[in-house]
Amino acid sequence: MPITKSAKKALRQSVQRKKRNLQRKRKIKDLIKEIRNLVTQKKITEAKKLLPQLYKALDKAAKVKTIKKNTASRKKSRLTKLLKLGD
Repeated sequence: MPITKSAKKALRQSVQRKKRNLQRKRKIKDLIKEIRNLVTQKKITEAKKLLPQLYKALDKAAKVKTIKKNTASRKKSRLTKLLKLGD
């Protein structure tokens, strides 16, 4: 356990950051899963409507370094490619 005042604050900050990062990652995973399910059900137009939400979540996560920039780009690219193949 932290002893100094600054160490206690650092622990509080890291706990908050971890919580926020996990929320961001969970949102991204849920959106990806939902888009993939819609594509398998041949509901491409509905999946395309979710794409901007996913882009926003990925960009925001990359901006605050929850995930790396290239990871966000890769996920966007692969899902866009998947939607084009589904047409």
